[in-house]
Amino acid sequence: MGFCSPSIAENPAKLGSQDFIKFDRQQAEIGQLLFYDRILSGNKNIACSTCHHPDFGTGDGLALGVGEGGIGLGPTRIAGEGDDRIKKRIPRNAPALWNLGAKSLHTMFHDGRLSISDRYENEFDSPAEEWLPTGFNSLLAAQAVFPLVAQFEMAGNPKENEIAGAVHDRIDAAWPILAKRVRVIPEYGNAFVEAFDEIESSEEVTIVHIANALAAFMGLEWQSFDSPYDEYLNGNQAALTDDQAKGMELFFGKANCASCHSGPLLSDQKFHALQLPAFGPGRTRRFDPIPRDVGRMGKSDLLEDAYRFRTPMLRNVALTAPYGHNGAYPTLEGIIRAHVEEKPNWTRELVKLPAAPWISSVDFAIQEDSREMARQASVRDTKPIKLSDDEINNLVAFMHALTGKTVDDLPFGIPKSVPSGLDLD
Repeated sequence: MGFCSPSIAENPAKLGSQDFIKFDRQQAEIGQLLFYDRILSGNKNIACSTCHHPDFGTGDGLALGVGEGGIGLGPTRIAGEGDDRIKKRIPRNAPALWNLGAKSLHTMFHDGRLSISDRYENEFDSPAEEWLPTGFNSLLAAQAVFPLVAQFEMAGNPKENEIAGAVHDRIDAAWPILAKRVRVIPEYGNAFVEAFDEIESSEEVTIVHIANALAAFMGLEWQSFDSPYDEYLNGNQAALTDDQAKGMELFFGKANCASCHSGPLLSDQKFHALQLPAFGPGRTRRFDPIPRDVGRMGKSDLLEDAYRFRTPMLRNVALTAPYGHNGAYPTLEGIIRAHVEEKPNWTRELVKLPAAPWISSVDFAIQEDSREMARQASVRDTKPIKLSDDEINNLVAFMHALTGKTVDDLPFGIPKSVPSGLDLD
């Protein structure tokens, strides 16, 4: 999708079961319940599944999510009511969960703020720095603990609950409270004792065990490598339609998409600037005076990382609209054109933002800042390339060829109830 300098396009690479971490199924059964259980949120009103639901391709169908305080599910979710209504939109699009249990995955989040590293001598470079506990079974498990303590995602606002209050003391202060919430529920406590060899009594359950169970579930539930594209790689030349085959040729050839969407996961796990339209509250740092999102620079503090975001993986991408780190484009055609056209067509009306009049003045405020817009316009890593409408359509067809045949036949699915007794989404 454009020329992503200075990488070189790669040939197709297979993905198979051997490329995934072998998680424990019994632990995953606990993780399934926890994933759909609101017990892990500060106000007990939102679950992991709220923003990452299988009905919406493991996303939420919104450009920017409605987190803690919202009501409903998916594109029809509203921003809440009364004192409980949301105080801020989630500043970035909810990423899909497909294939996050892959062994080769080393970086997560749009800005890469979590990665495998010995920087803090606890296996990960993360927002928790040296306060991140040890013992996680994977990068995916480490990732799982951060939405739980994010104010506008799951923790809630200061003074609303003990989780939010603890987070404002220090990021790791809330995790023991959440762990106790879970382990005192007999069904959960007994299940952890049965599934984890190192746990002899429920009192020993920690946030690390909870995260490992969540990772086991996500890692097993959303493996996907049985698409027509995968079938083609495994030797079935008839697996792709003519349009899909032409799209694949463009993807690995003229369009040069594979310069960034490379390897078995169709991602180089690096960071690139696309000049996507800016809007929303921005993922601001404490000293940012404006609602902007500087991307990778927010993690690295390096100017050369400004406005660059991690390359997403592409399997099942046709299920995960809208697209871009802020969900700026509702269609595959739109995000492809954003890659290859010098001035792609975009209007504010394309953005799915649930009505929230009390905060809407912020939604597009950044576009009125001419200096910030000039800074963002100065950075782009894809070069415009002339593609015909037919070629764009062929690329879209190939994106659909990345959809797994068994995406609706999940190993675990949605539980009928959860041990906390709280409502399911």
